Amino acid sequence: MAELQQTPTPLCCCRKSLPVTRPWCVGDSTRPSAVPGPGSPQCPLVDVASASNFSCFQLQHFHLDLRLNFAVKEMSGWLVLDLIPIQMGNHILVLDSHPSLLIHSIDCKVPRSGQEEPVSLTYRIDPFTDYGSSLNISLPAAAVKPGRLIEITIRYTTTDGPAIWWLDSELTCGQSRPLVFTQGHSVCNRSFFPCFDTPAVKSTYTATVRVPDGVTVLMSASRSAYSKQDRVFQFSMEFPVPSYLVALVAGELQHVDVGPRSRVWAEPCLLSCAVKKLGGSVEHWLGVAEDLFGPYLWGRCDIVFLPPSFPIVAMENPCLTFIIASILESSEFLLIDVIHEIAHGWFGNTVTNATWEEMWLSEGLATYAQRRITTEAYGEAFTCLETVVRLDALHRQLRLLGDNNPVSKLQVKFEPGVNPSSLMNLFTYEKGFCFVSYLSKLCGDIHRFDHFLRDYISKFKFKSVVAQDLIDYFLGYFPELQGAAVAQREGLEFERWLSGCGPPLYEPDLSGGDPLIQPVQDLCDLWRNIECPDLQTVTSFDLSVWSTFQIVLFLDRMLDHSPLPHGVMANLSSCYSTLFDGLNAEVQIRWLQMVVRNTFYPDLPRVQAFLHKHTSRMYTVPLYEDLVAGVMKYVAVEIFYQTQRRMHPNLRRTIQQILFQSSSTQSNQNAPALSLMSSSSPSPSPSPSPSLTTQPQQPSAKATTTIALRDVNVSA
Repeated sequence: MAELQQTPTPLCCCRKSLPVTRPWCVGDSTRPSAVPGPGSPQCPLVDVASASNFSCFQLQHFHLDLRLNFAVKEMSGWLVLDLIPIQMGNHILVLDSHPSLLIHSIDCKVPRSGQEEPVSLTYRIDPFTDYGSSLNISLPAAAVKPGRLIEITIRYTTTDGPAIWWLDSELTCGQSRPLVFTQGHSVCNRSFFPCFDTPAVKSTYTATVRVPDGVTVLMSASRSAYSKQDRVFQFSMEFPVPSYLVALVAGELQHVDVGPRSRVWAEPCLLSCAVKKLGGSVEHWLGVAEDLFGPYLWGRCDIVFLPPSFPIVAMENPCLTFIIASILESSEFLLIDVIHEIAHGWFGNTVTNATWEEMWLSEGLATYAQRRITTEAYGEAFTCLETVVRLDALHRQLRLLGDNNPVSKLQVKFEPGVNPSSLMNLFTYEKGFCFVSYLSKLCGDIHRFDHFLRDYISKFKFKSVVAQDLIDYFLGYFPELQGAAVAQREGLEFERWLSGCGPPLYEPDLSGGDPLIQPVQDLCDLWRNIECPDLQTVTSFDLSVWSTFQIVLFLDRMLDHSPLPHGVMANLSSCYSTLFDGLNAEVQIRWLQMVVRNTFYPDLPRVQAFLHKHTSRMYTVPLYEDLVAGVMKYVAVEIFYQTQRRMHPNLRRTIQQILFQSSSTQSNQNAPALSLMSSSSPSPSPSPSPSLTTQPQQPSAKATTTIALRDVNVSA
């Protein structure tokens, strides 16, 4: 799943006490044998982001039967839940839902009980938060017996919930056929189907999807089949997954096999480019990962490239990674993002964080695994350079938010009203990575730690865990470290790592990247310290042979020192702007942010051309934020009115908020959470387009207090 601004959506989320008589803890032999079931966490947890009573039922399996109607942008059908009640006397089933779901009917059946006809059930929908509601279903007392399977069937229709993104044909890459996709991370899938929308609950699922002629459907499933005569796709996920990893995409999609267990899917106009970019690399990366962390358990490792409306960079849906087509412009960023999603095949998908308050258990471990893979595949210098770029961004974020900001904790305790999606930030990734790197350092041998991670996956596969599970297993795996009390080392206490604010307590040695990093720093020093540097000295640094990450690091560090003297910007433009025009969007976005933040009008046409070309959230939002924060708001408004019809409605709403609700945006600029999801609130009414003779506003502090989307470039 880039500086992310929190979507200003007030939320209401309260901690709920679970309806159990006592908590069941790890190692508690007195807990009922029915809990936990396969794929359940080791003890029932309070998930403040879920309205459901998931601890009262074991979800064995669910089935979706859906019909897609592109004409009215609607999915309709039914959901069947196979549930086993755990407790006596509980006759209410509470599921996570969303106001965009229209419930038609709910009934209950008890298999093998002699009951021929399903029993119609009464239900009530209550508000929960702005990102969901609670569906309260009254169960028949005679049917609810601990350990006995019941089937709940819910007939419903979806409308325009946050999980489902309908794209008209003009918003797709090929602009010939409409397309729809879902994005469930973190708590959006409750608008796709009623569910236990918590990572603590895992189950298998099947699906039947009926579509118009010419539409191909893909899902995050291990098996699929298609009946051309009936235009019906059938899917089966044979491994237990949490609700957020259920994903669907349907449209004009074609594929090419790129390995024995991987294929690339895309719209026809993108397919050849995507295949050329990836080639046979996916199987190579899978092989390296398996050598490090054990067998890849999901069977398929397919990739589908989605139009620029995809709201995040990539999503690790099992068997079928979703990735934004915009990233194809940059081979190195594509490499990193795909490898990161492959790493999730072990960390996040196979072993999952049991609550969103410990998202680092997925993202921190996946980032560590990603870098182990790139080190083995491309060498230490490449990995160190990429890590420096990300850690620079982490420290940039800390300077803006402050060392005492609670969002910098690994274990973030949600306050009432916090949407877990808004906590997808660099601390989750990079501080988590640093903690995992510290654990590796304690072992004294990185290969010993590889073996530990392999056994950790084997121990907890298809389960959901909390941080204490990882720590207990680590200390038990290395008894000599437990004996040395490494968890209590002064200043490096594990508890301080998890619950303390501020920067990582340890960062790995990245000196292996010096051959690539030092020239970047030398060039930065040359430009920063002399207003008119000697051009002969400058040209001795040949950026045309630098890697993307080297140029990105150079521009990021120059951005950190903006505003620059006008003469420096003029010389920078003279030396590099033509070169940057021919490079990928990851380079261009940074250069254009320098242009805007330094109010360098000669290169303003490049900003306009870029925003006319790109309609991806990760490239448009940072530039609009910077334009509004400086003296160029009138330029931003003009470009917006020229390009808004090619934007997805969610992105259009976001930019309208940036342009026309500056006061509310300003009040949220230092919000401690970084949102990846668009607000699902009604579209604000735009102000009239101002005259181009409008007096420019004075530069605000926002240009230096915003964390750009480019800084995270998040893969979920």
